[in-house]
Amino acid sequence: MASRKKQPSWAKLDNTALLFPVISGEGMSSTYRICATLKEPVRRELLQEAEERVLSQFETFRMRLRMGFFWYYFEENDRKAPEVQEESDYPGAYINKSRNNHYMFRVTYYRNRINLEVFHALTDGFGGFVFLKELVYQYLRLSHPEELAGEKDKLSSGIFLDPEDSYLKNFKKGADHSKAYGSRKAVVLKGEKLPNGEVSVLHGYFKIDELKAAAKAHGATINQYLVGNFIYAMYREYLKGAPSELPISCCVPVDLRKLYDSHTMKNFFVIVSAKFQPTKESYTRDEVLDFVIGTLKEQTTKENLETILSYNVSNEQNKFLRPIPLFIKNIAIRKVYNSSADTATATMTNVGNVELREPYQKYVEHFYAMLAMSKGQNMKGAICSYNGTLIVTFTSCLAELSIQKRFFQSITADGVEVAVETNEYHEEQPAEAPVKGKRKKKHEQVSAV
Repeated sequence: MASRKKQPSWAKLDNTALLFPVISGEGMSSTYRICATLKEPVRRELLQEAEERVLSQFETFRMRLRMGFFWYYFEENDRKAPEVQEESDYPGAYINKSRNNHYMFRVTYYRNRINLEVFHALTDGFGGFVFLKELVYQYLRLSHPEELAGEKDKLSSGIFLDPEDSYLKNFKKGADHSKAYGSRKAVVLKGEKLPNGEVSVLHGYFKIDELKAAAKAHGATINQYLVGNFIYAMYREYLKGAPSELPISCCVPVDLRKLYDSHTMKNFFVIVSAKFQPTKESYTRDEVLDFVIGTLKEQTTKENLETILSYNVSNEQNKFLRPIPLFIKNIAIRKVYNSSADTATATMTNVGNVELREPYQKYVEHFYAMLAMSKGQNMKGAICSYNGTLIVTFTSCLAELSIQKRFFQSITADGVEVAVETNEYHEEQPAEAPVKGKRKKKHEQVSAV
């Protein structure tokens, strides 16, 4: 008797993931990049083998996106692992799933750097880094078999590959949602754009101890301090220190896992907004920082975060919306998204501190993250820490660099040293990422500001 073919497992999309398949495409990828820079050149064949071994243990990443009658859903993907290739496109480029064996992530490399790019419907930065760290571990075991002979080819102990939808688990019915989000328009950064969808990249390298001391002097966390300086830079360089009828609004994603003791590999975050509206001439940096820090403290209380979570999930749980066919839902979701795209000026996210196990630390130089552009947001920042160094990475489709420069200069004014690395758009700085369609010689040095 012939055995039955195993039916692929499937899973619902979490509350945040439901948005991305609807709004994404070549013009807006909804993809983020996280990277590990090693102290040695990457060998493609070993990285391919490492990807295949790790992928077999991560069901969350072994999924393809399917379109149902009422909602999108995930289905287990039994195709070959995506082919690891040398980097040839800009950070956060759209993942064409039909050309990627229907996987929603890709692994590329360039010189010493391993890149993991993830379609945001799959998981957020937390889940992405769980996968990237295991990929790096496995790669190093393959490239240094004698030195790491005591390390076994299995996932690190203490990892929770939890597929739980923590949004639904922690959703509270009947919560007051009236103050969850504002719908007011915000300043949109405009200017000359880079051609052909190109993206400029600037990395700023800081010593964590110095940043912590500067933030503490302002009564802030490092995250609040960095967001405040970002908003101040936009105020000084884009608004030229003048009053504005619209606020500068910076989206700040907040990981909810610690708040709810969750280990989910799915998305689990909400977004708060740091806003500043200049109503008079010439605010000082301290005035802007104090205002932004205060608003972030108010918005990141447990009560407010629970309100935002419940508001987001309540729309998904609406019994009147459930039976509506997906193609009609998609029209409505796009309309709502497009109408709200001008309520944010930029985004700055902190993916946290990356910790590696002792045997592997000596092989890795840095970790960092990059965000792709989205409608209405032409500049974004991502924060990542590793081994005493914090890296702020700005991605932008604008040719002008004055905002990023002002950001770094503002922080150095507090006595914090910073080194800046840029990509090929700026002749005075060394290149970091390859040029689409061709390859330029790259330099690994970092220039001090």
